[in-house]
Amino acid sequence: MAVQPDSVNDDTPGPGPGPSPGDPGPAGLPGVTSAILDVAFSDASGREWTGPAHVVDFGGPGGPSDLSGRDKPASEWERKSDVPVLLAIHGLGGSHVNWLALAPLVTDRVRLIAVDLVGHGLSARNGRPADLEAHRDLVAAVVRKLDLGPVTLVGNSMGGMVSVMVAAGHPEMVDGLVLVDPALPFDRFGLVHPRILANFLLCAVPFVGETFLTQRRRWLTPEQTVRRVLTTCCVDMGRVPSDVVAAHVALTARIDRAEGDDAYLRSARSLSLNLALPAGSQAALDRLGGKGVAGDPPGVPVLLLQGDSDLLVPLAATAKVAEDHPAWTFAVAEDVGHVPMLEVPEWTAAQILSWLDTNQENLSAALRPPSSPEG
Repeated sequence: MAVQPDSVNDDTPGPGPGPSPGDPGPAGLPGVTSAILDVAFSDASGREWTGPAHVVDFGGPGGPSDLSGRDKPASEWERKSDVPVLLAIHGLGGSHVNWLALAPLVTDRVRLIAVDLVGHGLSARNGRPADLEAHRDLVAAVVRKLDLGPVTLVGNSMGGMVSVMVAAGHPEMVDGLVLVDPALPFDRFGLVHPRILANFLLCAVPFVGETFLTQRRRWLTPEQTVRRVLTTCCVDMGRVPSDVVAAHVALTARIDRAEGDDAYLRSARSLSLNLALPAGSQAALDRLGGKGVAGDPPGVPVLLLQGDSDLLVPLAATAKVAEDHPAWTFAVAEDVGHVPMLEVPEWTAAQILSWLDTNQENLSAALRPPSSPEG
Protein backbone atom coordinates (compact mmCIF):
# COMPACT_ATOMS: atom_id res chain seq x y z
CA MET A 1 0.00 0.00 0.00
CA ALA A 2 1.38 3.37 -0.93
CA VAL A 3 0.91 4.94 2.49
CA GLN A 4 3.04 8.07 2.65
CA PRO A 5 4.94 8.52 5.91
CA ASP A 6 3.47 11.95 6.65
CA SER A 7 2.67 12.83 10.21
CA VAL A 8 2.52 15.73 12.63
CA ASN A 9 4.77 18.79 12.87
CA ASP A 10 8.53 18.25 12.92
CA ASP A 11 8.93 19.69 16.41
CA THR A 12 6.98 16.77 17.90
CA PRO A 13 9.41 14.17 19.24
CA GLY A 14 9.11 10.70 17.78
CA PRO A 15 8.79 7.56 19.89
CA GLY A 16 11.81 5.76 18.46
CA PRO A 17 12.03 2.71 16.20
CA GLY A 18 9.34 0.62 17.85
CA PRO A 19 8.73 -1.99 20.52
CA SER A 20 11.60 -3.68 22.27
CA PRO A 21 11.95 -7.46 22.39
CA GLY A 22 9.33 -8.87 24.71
CA ASP A 23 6.68 -6.34 23.71
CA PRO A 24 3.46 -8.27 23.04
CA GLY A 25 2.93 -6.43 19.77
CA PRO A 26 1.13 -3.47 18.29
CA ALA A 27 -1.12 -1.86 20.90
CA GLY A 28 -4.67 -3.12 21.09
CA LEU A 29 -4.29 -6.08 18.74
CA PRO A 30 -5.41 -9.18 20.66
CA GLY A 31 -3.92 -12.51 19.67
CA VAL A 32 -0.98 -10.89 17.90
CA THR A 33 2.70 -11.02 18.80
CA SER A 34 5.57 -9.05 17.34
CA ALA A 35 9.29 -8.60 17.78
CA ILE A 36 12.20 -6.53 16.60
CA LEU A 37 14.74 -8.96 15.16
CA ASP A 38 18.38 -8.16 14.49
CA VAL A 39 19.12 -9.24 10.93
CA ALA A 40 22.09 -8.94 8.63
CA PHE A 41 22.50 -9.01 4.88
CA SER A 42 25.13 -8.11 2.30
CA ASP A 43 24.64 -5.88 -0.72
CA ALA A 44 25.98 -6.44 -4.24
CA SER A 45 29.34 -4.91 -3.31
CA GLY A 46 29.76 -7.34 -0.42
CA ARG A 47 29.17 -4.76 2.30
CA GLU A 48 27.29 -6.19 5.27
CA TRP A 49 24.38 -4.30 6.77
CA THR A 50 22.81 -5.02 10.14
CA GLY A 51 19.69 -3.61 11.71
CA PRO A 52 16.17 -4.27 12.95
CA ALA A 53 13.33 -6.06 11.21
CA HIS A 54 9.90 -5.70 12.78
CA VAL A 55 7.92 -8.93 12.38
CA VAL A 56 4.29 -9.52 13.33
CA ASP A 57 2.70 -12.94 13.78
CA PHE A 58 -1.05 -12.63 13.28
CA GLY A 59 -1.46 -16.24 14.32
CA GLY A 60 -2.74 -19.40 12.73
CA PRO A 61 -4.09 -22.77 13.78
CA GLY A 62 -2.97 -23.09 17.38
CA GLY A 63 -2.56 -19.35 17.95
CA PRO A 64 0.34 -16.96 17.46
CA SER A 65 3.96 -17.92 17.96
CA ASP A 66 6.19 -16.44 20.61
CA LEU A 67 8.37 -14.06 18.60
CA SER A 68 9.53 -12.04 21.60
CA GLY A 69 13.28 -11.56 21.69
CA ARG A 70 13.78 -14.19 19.02
CA ASP A 71 17.49 -14.45 18.27
CA LYS A 72 17.57 -18.09 17.30
CA PRO A 73 15.78 -20.41 14.87
CA ALA A 74 12.13 -20.82 15.69
CA SER A 75 12.32 -24.53 16.47
CA GLU A 76 9.68 -24.20 19.18
CA TRP A 77 7.16 -23.09 16.62
CA GLU A 78 6.44 -26.77 15.98
CA ARG A 79 5.23 -25.91 12.52
CA LYS A 80 2.59 -28.34 11.30
CA SER A 81 3.50 -29.75 7.92
CA ASP A 82 -0.02 -29.22 6.58
CA VAL A 83 -0.35 -25.57 7.70
CA PRO A 84 0.82 -23.07 5.07
CA VAL A 85 2.86 -20.12 6.26
CA LEU A 86 2.13 -16.86 4.47
CA LEU A 87 4.67 -14.04 4.78
CA ALA A 88 3.04 -10.71 3.90
CA ILE A 89 5.08 -7.89 2.34
CA HIS A 90 3.54 -4.42 2.18
CA GLY A 91 3.98 -1.79 -0.50
CA LEU A 92 5.71 1.58 -0.73
CA GLY A 93 5.23 3.52 2.50
CA GLY A 94 3.13 0.73 4.00
CA SER A 95 3.59 -1.57 6.99
CA HIS A 96 2.21 -4.56 8.87
CA VAL A 97 -1.08 -2.75 9.55
CA ASN A 98 -1.96 -3.11 5.86
CA TRP A 99 -2.81 -6.76 6.62
CA LEU A 100 -5.05 -6.23 9.65
CA ALA A 101 -8.34 -6.66 7.80
CA LEU A 102 -7.20 -9.85 6.05
CA ALA A 103 -5.63 -11.58 9.06
CA PRO A 104 -8.74 -12.74 10.94
CA LEU A 105 -10.22 -14.15 7.73
CA VAL A 106 -7.35 -16.54 6.98
CA THR A 107 -5.65 -17.47 10.25
CA ASP A 108 -7.98 -20.35 10.99
CA ARG A 109 -6.40 -22.07 7.98
CA VAL A 110 -2.91 -20.57 7.59
CA ARG A 111 -0.27 -18.83 9.66
CA LEU A 112 0.05 -15.20 8.60
CA ILE A 113 3.25 -13.30 9.37
CA ALA A 114 4.04 -9.76 8.22
CA VAL A 115 7.36 -7.96 8.00
CA ASP A 116 8.05 -4.22 7.85
CA LEU A 117 10.57 -3.42 5.13
CA VAL A 118 13.69 -1.29 5.68
CA GLY A 119 12.70 2.12 7.07
CA HIS A 120 9.00 1.28 6.95
CA GLY A 121 6.63 0.74 9.84
CA LEU A 122 8.68 -0.15 12.88
CA SER A 123 11.78 -1.41 11.05
CA ALA A 124 14.15 1.51 11.58
CA ARG A 125 16.46 2.13 8.61
CA ASN A 126 19.57 2.21 10.82
CA GLY A 127 21.67 3.62 7.98
CA ARG A 128 20.81 0.78 5.63
CA PRO A 129 19.84 1.26 1.99
CA ALA A 130 16.09 1.25 1.42
CA ASP A 131 16.03 0.16 -2.21
CA LEU A 132 14.36 -2.90 -3.69
CA GLU A 133 17.46 -5.02 -3.27
CA ALA A 134 17.71 -4.18 0.44
CA HIS A 135 14.02 -5.00 0.92
CA ARG A 136 14.56 -8.33 -0.85
CA ASP A 137 17.55 -9.11 1.33
CA LEU A 138 15.73 -8.16 4.54
CA VAL A 139 12.85 -10.52 3.72
CA ALA A 140 15.29 -13.35 3.00
CA ALA A 141 17.12 -12.62 6.25
CA VAL A 142 13.86 -12.83 8.20
CA VAL A 143 12.99 -16.18 6.62
CA ARG A 144 16.41 -17.49 7.63
CA LYS A 145 16.31 -15.94 11.10
CA LEU A 146 12.96 -17.47 11.96
CA ASP A 147 13.74 -20.74 10.21
CA LEU A 148 10.42 -20.47 8.40
CA GLY A 149 11.27 -22.93 5.67
CA PRO A 150 9.55 -22.46 2.31
CA VAL A 151 6.79 -19.87 2.60
CA THR A 152 4.13 -18.38 0.39
CA LEU A 153 4.94 -14.71 -0.10
CA VAL A 154 1.98 -12.32 -0.25
CA GLY A 155 3.07 -8.99 -1.71
CA ASN A 156 1.10 -5.83 -2.42
CA SER A 157 2.29 -3.15 -4.85
CA MET A 158 6.06 -2.69 -4.34
CA GLY A 159 5.87 -5.72 -2.05
CA GLY A 160 4.80 -7.74 -5.07
CA MET A 161 8.01 -6.86 -6.88
CA VAL A 162 10.02 -7.60 -3.75
CA SER A 163 8.29 -11.00 -3.53
CA VAL A 164 9.24 -11.80 -7.12
CA MET A 165 12.85 -10.83 -6.41
CA VAL A 166 12.98 -13.06 -3.31
CA ALA A 167 11.48 -16.00 -5.21
CA ALA A 168 13.92 -15.55 -8.09
CA GLY A 169 16.97 -15.13 -5.89
CA HIS A 170 16.10 -17.65 -3.18
CA PRO A 171 13.84 -20.30 -4.76
CA GLU A 172 14.42 -22.65 -1.83
CA MET A 173 12.63 -20.18 0.45
CA VAL A 174 9.44 -19.81 -1.60
CA ASP A 175 6.78 -22.32 -2.54
CA GLY A 176 4.18 -19.89 -3.83
CA LEU A 177 3.41 -16.24 -4.54
CA VAL A 178 0.28 -14.18 -4.05
CA LEU A 179 0.76 -10.89 -5.88
CA VAL A 180 -1.83 -8.24 -4.99
CA ASP A 181 -1.87 -5.32 -7.46
CA PRO A 182 1.90 -5.76 -7.86
CA ALA A 183 4.23 -3.10 -9.23
CA LEU A 184 5.77 -5.33 -11.91
CA PRO A 185 7.55 -4.36 -15.12
CA PHE A 186 5.01 -3.96 -17.89
CA ASP A 187 4.75 -2.87 -21.50
CA ARG A 188 1.06 -2.08 -21.58
CA PHE A 189 -0.06 1.16 -19.98
CA GLY A 190 -3.39 2.18 -18.53
CA LEU A 191 -4.81 5.12 -16.67
CA VAL A 192 -2.62 6.41 -13.87
CA HIS A 193 -4.02 9.08 -11.57
CA PRO A 194 -2.43 12.49 -12.29
CA ARG A 195 -1.70 12.96 -8.59
CA ILE A 196 0.23 9.69 -8.57
CA LEU A 197 2.33 10.78 -11.53
CA ALA A 198 2.96 14.17 -9.93
CA ASN A 199 3.97 12.53 -6.65
CA PHE A 200 6.49 10.23 -8.32
CA LEU A 201 7.92 13.03 -10.43
CA LEU A 202 8.37 15.22 -7.36
CA CYS A 203 9.98 12.41 -5.40
CA ALA A 204 12.32 11.53 -8.26
CA VAL A 205 14.07 14.90 -8.19
CA PRO A 206 16.79 15.29 -5.51
CA PHE A 207 16.00 17.92 -2.88
CA VAL A 208 12.60 18.59 -4.44
CA GLY A 209 11.18 15.36 -3.07
CA GLU A 210 12.67 15.98 0.38
CA THR A 211 11.21 19.50 0.47
CA PHE A 212 7.82 18.30 -0.74
CA LEU A 213 7.48 15.63 1.94
CA THR A 214 8.80 17.93 4.69
CA GLN A 215 6.18 20.52 3.85
CA ARG A 216 3.44 17.92 3.69
CA ARG A 217 4.34 16.69 7.15
CA ARG A 218 3.60 20.19 8.38
CA TRP A 219 0.32 20.43 6.56
CA LEU A 220 -1.31 17.09 7.38
CA THR A 221 -2.16 15.38 10.64
CA PRO A 222 -1.78 11.59 10.87
CA GLU A 223 -5.52 11.13 10.32
CA GLN A 224 -5.52 13.44 7.29
CA THR A 225 -2.53 11.57 5.88
CA VAL A 226 -4.16 8.15 6.19
CA ARG A 227 -7.47 9.32 4.77
CA ARG A 228 -5.73 11.01 1.87
CA VAL A 229 -3.85 7.85 0.99
CA LEU A 230 -6.82 5.51 1.43
CA THR A 231 -8.94 7.78 -0.76
CA THR A 232 -6.40 7.33 -3.53
CA CYS A 233 -5.84 3.62 -2.96
CA CYS A 234 -9.50 2.64 -2.57
CA VAL A 235 -12.61 3.14 -4.66
CA ASP A 236 -14.48 3.52 -1.36
CA MET A 237 -12.35 3.89 1.77
CA GLY A 238 -15.53 3.47 3.78
CA ARG A 239 -15.18 -0.26 3.15
CA VAL A 240 -12.01 -0.37 5.23
CA PRO A 241 -12.94 -1.37 8.80
CA SER A 242 -12.84 1.60 11.15
CA ASP A 243 -10.52 -0.12 13.62
CA VAL A 244 -8.07 -0.82 10.79
CA VAL A 245 -8.13 2.84 9.76
CA ALA A 246 -7.51 3.78 13.40
CA ALA A 247 -4.50 1.44 13.52
CA HIS A 248 -3.05 3.14 10.45
CA VAL A 249 -3.52 6.55 12.06
CA ALA A 250 -1.90 5.43 15.32
CA LEU A 251 1.13 4.01 13.52
CA THR A 252 1.50 7.12 11.35
CA ALA A 253 1.63 9.21 14.52
CA ARG A 254 4.11 6.83 16.11
CA ILE A 255 6.80 6.46 13.47
CA ASP A 256 9.90 8.58 13.04
CA ARG A 257 8.66 10.89 10.32
CA ALA A 258 11.99 12.11 8.95
CA GLU A 259 13.29 8.53 8.71
CA GLY A 260 10.04 7.42 7.11
CA ASP A 261 10.29 10.15 4.49
CA ASP A 262 13.88 9.23 3.73
CA ALA A 263 13.06 5.53 3.32
CA TYR A 264 10.02 6.37 1.22
CA LEU A 265 12.06 8.51 -1.17
CA ARG A 266 14.82 5.93 -1.49
CA SER A 267 12.31 3.17 -2.13
CA ALA A 268 10.26 5.26 -4.57
CA ARG A 269 13.34 6.19 -6.57
CA SER A 270 14.49 2.57 -6.66
CA LEU A 271 11.06 1.41 -7.76
CA SER A 272 10.84 4.10 -10.43
CA LEU A 273 14.26 3.13 -11.78
CA ASN A 274 13.24 -0.52 -11.74
CA LEU A 275 10.15 0.23 -13.83
CA ALA A 276 12.02 2.55 -16.19
CA LEU A 277 14.85 0.05 -16.74
CA PRO A 278 13.06 -3.26 -16.27
CA ALA A 279 15.67 -5.72 -17.56
CA GLY A 280 16.59 -7.00 -14.09
CA SER A 281 13.05 -7.32 -12.79
CA GLN A 282 11.90 -8.87 -16.07
CA ALA A 283 14.65 -11.47 -15.71
CA ALA A 284 13.40 -12.20 -12.19
CA LEU A 285 9.88 -12.66 -13.55
CA ASP A 286 11.16 -14.99 -16.25
CA ARG A 287 12.88 -17.17 -13.65
CA LEU A 288 9.50 -17.81 -12.04
CA GLY A 289 8.28 -19.70 -15.11
CA GLY A 290 4.59 -20.11 -15.79
CA LYS A 291 4.65 -18.99 -19.43
CA GLY A 292 3.63 -22.40 -20.73
CA VAL A 293 6.17 -22.46 -23.57
CA ALA A 294 8.69 -25.10 -24.55
CA GLY A 295 11.70 -25.02 -22.28
CA ASP A 296 9.96 -22.85 -19.69
CA PRO A 297 10.65 -24.05 -16.13
CA PRO A 298 7.70 -25.55 -14.25
CA GLY A 299 7.60 -22.44 -12.14
CA VAL A 300 6.33 -21.54 -8.70
CA PRO A 301 2.54 -21.40 -8.27
CA VAL A 302 1.35 -17.78 -8.51
CA LEU A 303 -1.96 -16.13 -7.67
CA LEU A 304 -2.31 -12.69 -9.26
CA LEU A 305 -5.01 -10.45 -7.76
CA GLN A 306 -5.99 -7.05 -9.13
CA GLY A 307 -8.55 -4.36 -8.44
CA ASP A 308 -10.12 -3.24 -11.70
CA SER A 309 -10.16 0.41 -10.61
CA ASP A 310 -6.58 0.63 -9.33
CA LEU A 311 -5.18 4.09 -10.10
CA LEU A 312 -1.57 3.17 -9.23
CA VAL A 313 -1.15 -0.17 -11.00
CA PRO A 314 -3.48 -0.18 -14.02
CA LEU A 315 -5.52 -3.29 -14.76
CA ALA A 316 -4.23 -3.30 -18.36
CA ALA A 317 -0.66 -3.73 -17.13
CA THR A 318 -1.46 -6.59 -14.77
CA ALA A 319 -3.68 -8.28 -17.33
CA LYS A 320 -0.74 -8.28 -19.76
CA VAL A 321 1.45 -9.98 -17.13
CA ALA A 322 -1.28 -12.59 -16.62
CA GLU A 323 -1.57 -13.07 -20.39
CA ASP A 324 2.17 -13.71 -20.56
CA HIS A 325 1.94 -16.29 -17.74
CA PRO A 326 -1.05 -18.52 -18.52
CA ALA A 327 -0.07 -20.99 -15.80
CA TRP A 328 -0.75 -18.33 -13.16
CA THR A 329 -4.15 -17.90 -11.57
CA PHE A 330 -5.58 -14.43 -12.26
CA ALA A 331 -8.59 -12.89 -10.51
CA VAL A 332 -10.00 -9.36 -10.77
CA ALA A 333 -12.03 -7.60 -8.08
CA GLU A 334 -14.73 -5.36 -9.54
CA ASP A 335 -15.02 -1.76 -8.39
CA VAL A 336 -11.92 -2.12 -6.19
CA GLY A 337 -8.71 -0.12 -6.04
CA HIS A 338 -5.07 -0.73 -5.17
CA VAL A 339 -5.45 -2.52 -1.82
CA PRO A 340 -8.05 -5.31 -2.08
CA MET A 341 -6.84 -6.79 1.23
CA LEU A 342 -8.08 -3.62 2.93
CA GLU A 343 -11.05 -2.68 0.76
CA VAL A 344 -12.51 -6.15 0.13
CA PRO A 345 -10.73 -8.45 2.60
CA GLU A 346 -13.41 -11.15 2.36
CA TRP A 347 -12.94 -11.44 -1.40
CA THR A 348 -9.16 -11.43 -1.01
CA ALA A 349 -9.25 -14.12 1.68
CA ALA A 350 -11.58 -16.31 -0.40
CA GLN A 351 -9.28 -16.07 -3.43
CA ILE A 352 -6.18 -16.95 -1.42
CA LEU A 353 -7.71 -19.89 0.42
CA SER A 354 -9.30 -21.31 -2.74
CA TRP A 355 -5.99 -21.00 -4.59
CA LEU A 356 -4.14 -22.75 -1.76
CA ASP A 357 -6.62 -25.61 -1.91
CA THR A 358 -6.33 -25.90 -5.69
CA ASN A 359 -2.54 -25.76 -5.69
CA GLN A 360 -1.94 -28.03 -2.72
CA GLU A 361 -0.23 -30.64 -4.90
CA ASN A 362 2.05 -28.01 -6.45
CA LEU A 363 3.26 -26.48 -3.22
CA SER A 364 6.39 -27.58 -1.44
CA ALA A 365 6.36 -30.85 0.45
CA ALA A 366 6.96 -28.74 3.57
CA LEU A 367 3.28 -27.77 3.40
CA ARG A 368 2.01 -31.34 3.11
CA PRO A 369 2.06 -34.26 5.48
CA PRO A 370 4.73 -36.78 4.47
CA SER A 371 3.35 -39.69 2.49
CA SER A 372 3.30 -43.06 4.19
CA PRO A 373 5.70 -45.64 2.78
CA GLU A 374 4.07 -48.39 0.77
CA GLY A 375 3.84 -51.88 2.18
